[in-house]
Amino acid sequence: MELESLYDLLQLPKGVEPPAEEMLSQGGKKRYLPPTSRKDPKFEELQKVLMEWINTTLLPEHIVVRSLEEDMFDGLILHHLFQRLAALKLEAEDIALTAASQKHKLAVVLEAVNRSLQLEERQAKWSVETIFNKDLLSTLHLLVALAKRFQPNLSLPTNVQVEVITIESTKSGLKSEKSVEQLTEYSTDKDQPPKDVFDELFKLAPEKVNAVKEAIVNFVNQKLDRLGLSVQNLDTQFADGVILLLLIGQLEGFFLHLKEFYLTPNSPAEMLHNVTLALELLKDEGLLSCPVSPEDIVNKDAKSTLRVLYGLFCKHTQRAHRDSMPRGAPN
Repeated sequence: MELESLYDLLQLPKGVEPPAEEMLSQGGKKRYLPPTSRKDPKFEELQKVLMEWINTTLLPEHIVVRSLEEDMFDGLILHHLFQRLAALKLEAEDIALTAASQKHKLAVVLEAVNRSLQLEERQAKWSVETIFNKDLLSTLHLLVALAKRFQPNLSLPTNVQVEVITIESTKSGLKSEKSVEQLTEYSTDKDQPPKDVFDELFKLAPEKVNAVKEAIVNFVNQKLDRLGLSVQNLDTQFADGVILLLLIGQLEGFFLHLKEFYLTPNSPAEMLHNVTLALELLKDEGLLSCPVSPEDIVNKDAKSTLRVLYGLFCKHTQRAHRDSMPRGAPN
């Protein structure tokens, strides 16, 4: 294959080296995602949903994934994720520093995963080698399978497929082949899990967003009145996590020692600490219906802030409604 045509095929910018033949042994194959595939909106959305799910699941362990391609290969995060999802303890060392020990750890984790998914090794769309070599497609197949097994209500984008280029080393040189990789299934509306209420609200009825905000702000201010606090701007006043933690403590009966959080946070890191603690408490109480990134709250994302407060709002307004109902006439 001519070098120029290989550049064109992989859509590589000039100056970025295409795979050399010596990097592949005779008969060896390697898969590549061209830039058009990597920038596909549904492909990017799938990665975002999976990362938020992992980070929400691992909040209690203060583990944060920033790249599925770079952070999953050594088995450390997969180890923690699978143990938490499956509620079991794996016999694998916690910290693996050498490549050999990382591969061994990864093998132990994948063996347990395949057993849980009732897959034989040859049926799996991933392997120790592909995950360890940071094959993003293999990592995505693995995470999608785990999400479907342990959190089937997770709203993954449907029908995610990307074009893949496979380069094979042959006697006559490099041979390329294009194919389409299916990462998530086709789905009908009937099969779709219920969409997040705020995705629907912001998309279909943006004019009602302010009314929802007003109702939640009124609810929050009623609960915070005894602390001498009030909220005027829902989008910004929860970003440092302080009012959110005080609200959760007030509603859920938690006593938070001042050593556990920053009452006057002075940096994004201190704000992130507060918000992460708040989300951890909400998750423990079953009040997070959708994954929420603490970074989104700190960055004043209105939709994420509403998601967090809505769980508290629903629980405590429904409880107040039940408490006000007549108990029924005596026999």
